Amino acid sequence: MSIIQVENLVKSYTTYKRGSGFGDSVKSFFKREKVDVHAVKDISFEIEEGCICGILGPNGAGKSTTIKMLCGALYPTAGKIDVMGYSPAKDRVKYVKRIGAVFGQKSQLIWDIPPIDSFAMNQAIYDIPDDIYEKRLKEMVELFDIEEVIHKPTRVLSLGERMKCEFVMAMLHKPEIVFLDEPTIGLDVIAKTKIREFISEMNRQGTTFILTTHDLEDVEQLAHRVIIINHGEKVFDNTLESLKSTLGNKKIITLTLAEPYKGETLGGVEVIRGDNAHKVSLEIDLDKQGIKEFLDNLSETVSFLDISIKELPMDMIITRIYNEA
Repeated sequence: MSIIQVENLVKSYTTYKRGSGFGDSVKSFFKREKVDVHAVKDISFEIEEGCICGILGPNGAGKSTTIKMLCGALYPTAGKIDVMGYSPAKDRVKYVKRIGAVFGQKSQLIWDIPPIDSFAMNQAIYDIPDDIYEKRLKEMVELFDIEEVIHKPTRVLSLGERMKCEFVMAMLHKPEIVFLDEPTIGLDVIAKTKIREFISEMNRQGTTFILTTHDLEDVEQLAHRVIIINHGEKVFDNTLESLKSTLGNKKIITLTLAEPYKGETLGGVEVIRGDNAHKVSLEIDLDKQGIKEFLDNLSETVSFLDISIKELPMDMIITRIYNEA
C-alpha cells in the first residue's frame, strides 16, 4: 500500500544575477538580470508503507528540495503530493502531527537547556499522555544509551550525542513517516552504527523512513528502495538489489602481483586502477567472461601472490548513473 504518492512534481524559483564590485552593486539597484532555476522537474514516484527509501543525488540535484516539499516546508510550483491522504503544504497543521524530521545540519533542540526539557516541550506540543510519553522516552533512551546525556545542556553535547537526542525528539509522538536529511553527517563510526540500529528498529515497529544522504553506507545498510535525482530529474527508481545490478554482472578483481605491473592487459581485462607497482584492480563482466575462464587466462599472462573478488562499490555504480544522466 502506497503511503506517499507524488505526481509530476515541479519546483521552480527566480533569483537574480549580479556582478562583483561597487559599480555592479549600484547597477543592481536599478536593473537586475533574472535567472529562472528549475530545482525539480516533473518527478513522479510512490513509496510503500513500512519502506526505508533512500533519495540520492549530487549536490544541487534537487533531493533536499523534494524532501522539503514532502515535509510541507515548501510549496510545489506544480504537481501533486499525497501523503497519508494529506497535501503537505495545504494541510500542514494536521499533517505535521503524523510525521517527524531529522535534518543533520539543523537542530530541534533548545541550545541552553537539557534535551529532557526539550522532550517535555514536545510532549506538550503533541499532547502525548504521560504514560505513553514515559514509556516511549525510556525505550529510546535505552536504545541509544543516553540516560546521562539527556540531563546535560544541549550546548555541551558532542555531535553524536546531540544527533541521538534529535532522533528521540523527532520520534516521541510516534510519527508514521520520518524524513531524514543527512542524519549521519560528521558522525564517527560508533555513532553512525547506533543511529542505523535505531532506524532499523523503528522501521521494524512500522515507521516509514525517507532518507537523503551522501553516505552510501547508510543506503547499503538501511534502504529497501532507492530513488536517484540528478539535475532535478529522476534517473533511477527501484530496489537496492536492482541498483547493484544496473551495470550488469560485474566484479572488481584486486591482484597482488609477483612482478611489477608493466601496463599489459591481464587475463583479457583492462586494468582500471594501480595502487602501486605490485597491486592492481580490474573490472570483469561475468556475462562476457566466466570467472574460471578469466583465472585461466590470468595465470597464463601473469604471476600473482594474492587475489580478492568483490562486488562493484556503490559509489562507482552511482557515479556512473550520474554521468550517464
